[in-house]
Amino acid sequence: MCLDDPTHSRRDILKLGALLTAAGALPLLTSLQARAASEPDAPVRIGYLPITDATPLLVAHANGLFDAEGIKAERPVLLRSWAQVIEAFISGQVNVIHLLSPMTVWARYGSKVPAKVVAWNHVGGSGLTVAPDISDVKQLGGKTLAIPFWYSIHNVVLQQLLRDNGLQAVSKPANAALAANEVNLVVLPPSDMPPALAAKRIAGYIVAEPFNALAENLKVGRIQRFTGDVWRNHACCVVFMHEHDLNNRPEWSQKVVNAIVKAQLWTRDNRAEAAKLLSKDGENRYTPHAPEVLGRVLAPAASERQQYLANGAIRHADWHEERIDFQPYPFPSYTEELVRRLKDTLIQGDKGFLAALEPTQVAKDLVDDRFVRNAIASVGGLSAFGFPDSFERSEEIAT
Repeated sequence: MCLDDPTHSRRDILKLGALLTAAGALPLLTSLQARAASEPDAPVRIGYLPITDATPLLVAHANGLFDAEGIKAERPVLLRSWAQVIEAFISGQVNVIHLLSPMTVWARYGSKVPAKVVAWNHVGGSGLTVAPDISDVKQLGGKTLAIPFWYSIHNVVLQQLLRDNGLQAVSKPANAALAANEVNLVVLPPSDMPPALAAKRIAGYIVAEPFNALAENLKVGRIQRFTGDVWRNHACCVVFMHEHDLNNRPEWSQKVVNAIVKAQLWTRDNRAEAAKLLSKDGENRYTPHAPEVLGRVLAPAASERQQYLANGAIRHADWHEERIDFQPYPFPSYTEELVRRLKDTLIQGDKGFLAALEPTQVAKDLVDDRFVRNAIASVGGLSAFGFPDSFERSEEIAT
């Protein structure tokens, strides 16, 4: 039932917390500087987790889109935890990663990692999965839910859902008594979530795909809400790159982003093929997931949407959200709203730096949209992705 993912553990969670401090990041940043000096023409080196969030990076590699841009790309490196992704990136072992959007805020302002968001990797692509006997968010009171990490859009959206249903998120030791309106949040690796739900150690979890689809296929859980049905077209993972590449290798950086944007466009038009490409049956075996599980996410049957509309997993039919979709532009309004919400979200560990962050300034400083604007223009504008052809929008959040 569980994916073979032994390196995921509480140790990884603690390690990530240590890495994303100024002191913890310093030796890795020293290594990064040394690598940049010794290898100024480094090829594209992608680090990724085996989740659908990595889709554009993997499609760009599989379809030779980096080669088509005239730059070299090594085989993407499969990593098993966010701690491994961060460590490999900060030290310079990889130079292009997908990272949880709130985690980029922590990396840049909590540990001073010199890196920036250059594009969104995907929108939506996550859900709240609960035990089969739960049919209402209010029933989660007094129970335990799992999140993939404190600095995640999953945590932000979940806590909004809980508040709007009269519930309060808490973080208490295992087996601690919970009030009827309290929901205890615990951090679990995604691959541990389905078996934990099946064993009734948790009442549900909120996470990226395909772990929600996996619970459905295994019949151990049902989807209560899709996160994209709460925060319309929200970013989940974003593309994070080193500042020294963006500043010292602008032509190379442009070509990297070009390839990723073209990969997103290809995926939108070839969803079933993308599911097979990413699966354990694909030529490159990028992920350990079965094609039918990935297909349920990337190319779901129309009948499934009708089922989700009927049971309330989708409440905003007029939003016309895909289970996962792809649009690369990092809207400033999203970053601004994310920073505001992080300030009021329960987060264990270091969050003191959030108090000093000004949302508008963060949106300008954290994101470098020079390259993605050019890439989007080269493929016909945002309308090519099925979105309004404008670089401004208003955030829509409704539980």
